[in-house]
Amino acid sequence: MANDIAPYSGPSIPGSPSRRGHWTGRFGFILAAVGSAVGLGNIWKFPYITGVYGGGAFVLVYLGCVVLVGLPLMISELMIGRRAQLNPVGAFQKLHYQGSPWQMTGWLGVASGFVILSFYSVVGGWAIAYIFKSMVGFTGTAGEIQSQFGDLVGSTIASVGWHTIFMALTIGIVLGGIKNGIERWAKILMPALLFILIGLMVHGLFNTDGGSQAVAFLFNPDWSKLTADGILSALGHAFFTLSLGMGAMITYGSYMRRDAKIGRDAVTISILDTVIALLAGLAIFSLVFSYGLEAGAGPGLIFETLPVLFADAGRLISVPFFFLLTFAALSSSISLLEVVVSYFVDQRGWGRTKATWVQGFLMYLVGITCATWGSVFDTFDYFSTNFMLPVGGLLTCLFVAWVVKNSVRIEEFGSSGLLYKALIFVLRYVTPIAVLITLLHGLELLPFMSYEE
Repeated sequence: MANDIAPYSGPSIPGSPSRRGHWTGRFGFILAAVGSAVGLGNIWKFPYITGVYGGGAFVLVYLGCVVLVGLPLMISELMIGRRAQLNPVGAFQKLHYQGSPWQMTGWLGVASGFVILSFYSVVGGWAIAYIFKSMVGFTGTAGEIQSQFGDLVGSTIASVGWHTIFMALTIGIVLGGIKNGIERWAKILMPALLFILIGLMVHGLFNTDGGSQAVAFLFNPDWSKLTADGILSALGHAFFTLSLGMGAMITYGSYMRRDAKIGRDAVTISILDTVIALLAGLAIFSLVFSYGLEAGAGPGLIFETLPVLFADAGRLISVPFFFLLTFAALSSSISLLEVVVSYFVDQRGWGRTKATWVQGFLMYLVGITCATWGSVFDTFDYFSTNFMLPVGGLLTCLFVAWVVKNSVRIEEFGSSGLLYKALIFVLRYVTPIAVLITLLHGLELLPFMSYEE
């Protein structure tokens, strides 16, 4: 049974919640949390898988999955973090007992942050590289433009160099702490990202021939194109897009103040994340359709297909787009590093400067192997996406639903009414099954699916 712990009581483990930084207000927290959630998955993956699975029908299923899986899990992670006022490992210890086996869920979150940022920073480096490529301009035949991405990935010096720049930016922001680092930059990056995205969407809808087709594609459901694999992809993306299962929302939740309303803030974050994904879809599909290309153009959509279009659309479209991609990647990488840093600050008593430099440098070194060997990149991506995050999300859900004391849940949620009861029901009987299905599907173990090549 979980202990009924006062919000700011001193923990029996290293680190003191009273010394922790906090968000200066709701606005800063919302932007930081949305920044964590909004990453390459929104700008890159969502348009791609929406294109593959038929548009509007996929979007509707995806929205349902956000409500039943993403939102309840986000509320759970924020509740854990704010209650404990500690990093993921310390939070599970404090809310159960020191040495509790549930602390392994926190350890998994910290490990996930380390592993994911190691290869994610390589992709972030590619985005920065393409800012400069777009400034120069994309010229040549379609094949020559597309080959630039292969040349970048195949060049160890280039990949490591851009990875270095991206990690340096991430480390620099996290060094500033909660108020002067993460929150300050969230207030810069997220409005800039939204401004650029809206501008690209307006251009796509009103200045290209593909605007009306993009709207129809995204919002007119075609259920005949929605397969079982599409439904499972919607389920998985609803889980991954909100930065769940990796300890990020637990960590950010630990910096929340007592007067913050967790349910309201989680709904706001989920809505903004979804809106940004839809805006990205409108912006990208408008361009793709205006040139008569297929919506489901494959994972190379961003770095191979779109640059061919940008050769005609020009720098006024391509440069902002790759700034958008970089901002999205950077806002997520900050939260990944912060998960690891918060553990060493809370549990090991390190100063923020030491924790950020040491752990950031270690991630940087591991990232070099990802930039150098594609097999390492693919292994890290597969293992974290298909095992670490779903297991972390599943255990977090079970912990809040079945282990945390009811009085603690009610106090953190702020109500014991109908919404609270619905939340607990979903956490106990719906979300765990959905996350388990996501886990089995990612590992290709669902008995009713065919995984043959």
